[in-house]
Amino acid sequence: MHTEQVVRGSGTGDGTAGVPPVPRADRWRWAWLGAGTLLWLLAVHGRYDVAVAAWLSPVLLLRFVRTGPALAGLLAVWAASASAGLFWMVETAVPMTPITVLGIIALGTLTVVPYVADRLVTPRAGTVAGLLLFPAALAACEFLMTLLSPFGTAFGVPAATQHDNLALLQVVAVTGPYGVGFLIGWFATVANHVWANPRALRVLWSYAAVTLVVLLAGGTRLALPAPDATTVRVAGISPDTSATRELRGVIGENYTPEGVAGQDQVAVRAAFDRVNANLLARTREAAQAGARIVAWSEQAANVLAGDEPAFLARVAAAARENRIYLQAAVSLFLPRPPYAANRVHLFGPEGERVWAYDKAHPIPGLEAYPAGDGVVPVARTPYGRLATVICFDADFPELMRVDADIMIVPARDWAEIGPVHSQKAGLRSIENGYAMVRQAEFGVSGAFDARGRALAVHDYAGGDRHVVFSDVPTRGAATVYRVIGDVFAWACLVGTAVMIALPPWRLRPRRPTTATQTT
Repeated sequence: MHTEQVVRGSGTGDGTAGVPPVPRADRWRWAWLGAGTLLWLLAVHGRYDVAVAAWLSPVLLLRFVRTGPALAGLLAVWAASASAGLFWMVETAVPMTPITVLGIIALGTLTVVPYVADRLVTPRAGTVAGLLLFPAALAACEFLMTLLSPFGTAFGVPAATQHDNLALLQVVAVTGPYGVGFLIGWFATVANHVWANPRALRVLWSYAAVTLVVLLAGGTRLALPAPDATTVRVAGISPDTSATRELRGVIGENYTPEGVAGQDQVAVRAAFDRVNANLLARTREAAQAGARIVAWSEQAANVLAGDEPAFLARVAAAARENRIYLQAAVSLFLPRPPYAANRVHLFGPEGERVWAYDKAHPIPGLEAYPAGDGVVPVARTPYGRLATVICFDADFPELMRVDADIMIVPARDWAEIGPVHSQKAGLRSIENGYAMVRQAEFGVSGAFDARGRALAVHDYAGGDRHVVFSDVPTRGAATVYRVIGDVFAWACLVGTAVMIALPPWRLRPRRPTTATQTT
C-alpha cells in the first residue's frame, strides 16, 4: 500500500485566501495610464482639484502597473508623478527655481515608491499583504516627506484634497494626515482585487465597513458640542491694499532685503512708517469693535533694524492702551547679511512682551533669512493657551503638535495658492484640537475651530481693508494624535519594511493538502 499526496490550490471562491489573482495583460492598460495621470493632475491639492480624483487615480495606475512589464510600467508612473508635480507648480504659481523644481521632482519620485513595492511584492504575496502593502507604503512615504523634505506637507499628502469632507478628515485627529492617504491607497488595492476577481466581495465589504466606521465616528465628533462654549473675539489684520501699493511704489514691486539696504534709507523709513501707522490705526479700531486678541499678517510691518526699539515701544503702547493681546508680525531689515528677519512679537494688555518668534521654516529657494529655533511659544492667558507659528511652518505637522487652545498663524500668500494653503493649515486644527486664526496678506484669511469648521473667511482680493473678525473658542481639546504623535505613520513604515523584507513563503498563506490513498 502506498499513499499519494496531491497538493491543490486553496482558493475559496471569494478570493479572500491564497495568493491574490494577478491580472493578465490588459489591452486597455495604456488607457488606464492616461486616465490615471489625468486624474492625478486633479488630485495634487491645487486650484483645480476634484476630490474624487484622489481616490480614482491610484486605482487606475495600480491596474496599469500590475498588468504589464514592471520596469516600463514604473517608469511611466514616475513620469505621471513628475507631470503632476510640475502641474501643481503651474496651477498654484509656485516660482520655478532650480531648488523648487528639483524638490518637486524628488518628492514625485518618493510617491512612486508604493507602486514599486506593490509591483515587486504583491505577485508573491498573500491576500493580506496584497491589500495592505500599497496603502501602508503610501502613508509611510507621505510621512517620510514631512521628515526629510524641506517642503513638509505642501505637496504630496492627499488629505487636504478632501477638505470639504469634514467627517472623513476627523480621522487625522488619530492618525495625523497619513490616515487619509492610507484609506485612499487601501481603496485602490481593494478595487484592483475585485477587478481581477469579481467574486472576491468579502474584501470589499470589509473595506466598506471600516470606512463607514471612520465616517460615522467623524460625523459624531462633528455633532458633539464643544467642551466649552466661551469664545473670544479675535481680529486678524493685514495692511490696507492702498498702503501696500504705495509702499511698493517707493521701494519697488519685487523688492529684496538687499535691494532695500541699498536705497535711500530716509525715503524707505518714511514709506515703512506709513504702512506701520496704518496697522496701528486698524488695531485700535478692532479693539474698539470688541477684539481682545489682534494678530497681523506675516511681515505686515516693515522696520529698519535701527528703528526696531522705537517701533516695538509703539506696539507695546497700543496693546496697553487698548487692553488687548497684540501680535505684531515684522519684516526686519538689517544693514548687513542676512539682511532680513521674519519675526513676530506678542504683547499683553500690560504692555509686556510675551514672546518673540522667528519663522522656523523659510521656504527653500524663495526666502533667504535665517530660520528660527523651531520652539513654538505657548502662553497662558485669560483667553486660553495662545501659540504661534508663521505661514509655511504650518506645513510641518510635527512642529504644529502643540498643547494649545488657539494657534495664531500670520501668513503671506499669493492669489493662486491662497485658498490651497489655508485649507492645508486647517488640517492642523483637527489634528491637534485647537482653534486656528490665520491672517494672510495677498491670500485667503480665516479662522477654524478645533474640528476644522470655518469660523471666518476673507479673500484679500475682495477689497481695500483687511480686518477679519472671528469669535474663537477659548478651550481646545486633546486629540489622540497630539498625545501619541506619529505612531500610526511609524506603524505603516515598519509594516511596509516587514512586508517587503519577508521571504515569499512567509507572505503566502499555507495551502491545505488533500490526501488520496491508493491501495
